Amino acid sequence: MDVLALATYAFAMCITPGPNVLMVTASGAAHGYRASLPHLLGASLGTGVQTVLVSLGLASLFARHPQLHQLLLWVGCAYLLWLGWRLVGAAALQDRPAGPPLGFGQALALQALNPKAWMMALTTASLFLPAEPRGPGPALLLGAVMAAVNFPSLSLWALFGSALRAWLKAASRRRVFNAVMASLLLLTVVQMLLSGA
Repeated sequence: MDVLALATYAFAMCITPGPNVLMVTASGAAHGYRASLPHLLGASLGTGVQTVLVSLGLASLFARHPQLHQLLLWVGCAYLLWLGWRLVGAAALQDRPAGPPLGFGQALALQALNPKAWMMALTTASLFLPAEPRGPGPALLLGAVMAAVNFPSLSLWALFGSALRAWLKAASRRRVFNAVMASLLLLTVVQMLLSGA
């Protein structure tokens, strides 16, 4: 297994906009980087766990039961639409946000509803898993690399959001930011549905 190629591929997949990127950017803007760390860690570990599960056989379950994959796609897209709706109606940013940032367990669990994360896990396993893995080692390596690369990728976006905090104190700018983030979530849903994820 070419770990450098895997890490490069993982970086390209993790740094591009998707549900996690949009959520951690919004979290950084609302709560700051440090408060968003549990979210970053949960999302990164969740991505690694998904990759391991897919590599160990979940992909074959999806192949045998495509309706399961479609159900996951529709539930995930509905969740993203709900997030977008919440962003549009988000309350004003204050020095102390009214609601707490997403926690580690919440971010970890939410990966199950993230269509892009499932697509990343499926493509990573299909591209990098050896034809005859001979035990769980290769699947664990894939998951570890995905988690390790995902964390700094998401951190860049959370830091970007955090850098915007002072600028977003103005209500008009905050409305524009939330509308842009919600629109990007909507575009993500449309892209997922058109590609069939």
